[in-house]
Order: sequence, then structure tokens, then C-alpha cells
Amino acid sequence: MSNKKTVVIVEDDFLIAEYLRDLCDGYGMKVEGSADSAGAAIPMIMQKEPAYILMDVRLKGERDGVDVAHEIHVRRPGTKIIFITASSEPVTLDRIKGDHPHSILLKPINPDDLEAAFRL
Repeated sequence: MSNKKTVVIVEDDFLIAEYLRDLCDGYGMKVEGSADSAGAAIPMIMQKEPAYILMDVRLKGERDGVDVAHEIHVRRPGTKIIFITASSEPVTLDRIKGDHPHSILLKPINPDDLEAAFRL
């Protein structure tokens, strides 16, 4: 069963992942792990069962964060996914919105926006 203060970070840029980890720690969130690809993210999320996922849209490999989110929502519908993207292109945002995101944050991440997303 997921804990309401747990999170997994799915981000292929190590420095951004560490920044997000630091922010989460500061908000009292327990970071259960991080992954940089769909292949690494899905099994980790299924094992750790976090309440939240910070999901970058662009990942290493053939599958992106929207693909991962779709699979997670099918298998664990209650998981809250906070998408993080550098792209504000309508095509990208429409794909994200089609997966019923908990929140969408644009890079660079504003710490106040991330904290607000956890409080939604």
C-alpha cells in the first residue's frame, strides 16, 4: 500500500533528478528511488508503490514519460503523476493531458509550484 508522502523520480538528467530529490526531502516527502528510463521506472514504481511520481516527459530509450504514465495508470490507477517537461508545445501538452495528470510543471522547476502540486 502506498504511503501518501512517498515519491519516485523519473528523470534522465542526473542533476535535475538530484535537485528534485532535494526539494522533495525539504517538503518531507520520502524519495523511494529514481529512474532514467521507462525500462527502469516501471518495475521500480510497481515494487515501491509510491503515492506520487515526478515524471519527466523525455527519457532515455524508445518510450517516454507519457508511455510510462499510461502503463502505471492502467496498473495502479490511484498513483498521482506530476509531469515535468521543458516543452510547452500543444502536441506534448495534449498527450500529457490525455493521461489525466495530477499536475504539469514546466522546466525550470519553480520550487513553490512543486510544493503546491504535492498539496493538491
